[in-house]
Amino acid sequence: MDAVTFEGVTKSFGAVAALRGVSFSVREGEVFGLLGPNGAGKTTLMRILLDVIRADSGKVSVFGEPWRASCQDRIGYLPEERGLYVKQRVADVLTYFAALKGIARAEARRRAHAWLERLDLPEVGSWRIERLSKGMSQKVQFAAALLPDPELCVLDEPTSGLDPVNARLVQEAIAERRARGRTTILSTHQMDQVESLCDRIAMIDRGRLVVYGAVDEVRKRHSLPEARVLAAGPLPAVEGVESAVPEGDSTWRLRLGPDASPAGVLAALVRAGVAVEGFEKTLMPIEEIFVRLVKENRE
Repeated sequence: MDAVTFEGVTKSFGAVAALRGVSFSVREGEVFGLLGPNGAGKTTLMRILLDVIRADSGKVSVFGEPWRASCQDRIGYLPEERGLYVKQRVADVLTYFAALKGIARAEARRRAHAWLERLDLPEVGSWRIERLSKGMSQKVQFAAALLPDPELCVLDEPTSGLDPVNARLVQEAIAERRARGRTTILSTHQMDQVESLCDRIAMIDRGRLVVYGAVDEVRKRHSLPEARVLAAGPLPAVEGVESAVPEGDSTWRLRLGPDASPAGVLAALVRAGVAVEGFEKTLMPIEEIFVRLVKENRE
């Protein structure tokens, strides 16, 4: 069953169309990437999902049913604009947010300390929020979103401001949710995280859906015809290769012609006497696809 379904969702703010008939679904138990440049409509879509604002038209289904108030306790949210009660103690704030989701106070406090331990912050439970560094505050708010163990969690830039070690802790927590069948919608500009974490993605630009599908399928569909070869150069000109660009010692990136096949190019290189040590068809990183599609969409 789908955890979330958007059907023809539109939303305008005055003369500005933020969403233009957006339709896609998020499956239960997956990490789903919601991508797009700044101002694309991602935050508007998330706020509609969370019933913070209402769509002008279209339908949103959550857990197979139209939105209803009872959905709130089943959904967690980490907003891009962070907000914690700075004069309160960390453990008290986490306990309070968990209690809002219907968790008993004693259990909420136990989970709060468990999450602080997990995120390498065991000593800060008694600290006031104002004492925390930016990275610490980020991890505390991340813990607040996941502490109730929501069936669906919407995370907006969860690793913002974190160093690589702490970003890895957050990514591991997201992957662990998937292993337990929980659903996560991840909005981020960190494309390496998209490739390593997400099962499927939707990319929005100027309020329209421009890409939707499994990460590997999207990379195959939108990659240029290229291959990478490991061989001592320089490489001779062979049929089917439009250009060969060096990428470090003995590595070349080949742009293939429209009718060329990787197998045919490899055979041509061998016939030309090239001592090929490695050869693979390459897929463009999601970041390159993102930049190219946004540029094309705006031209």
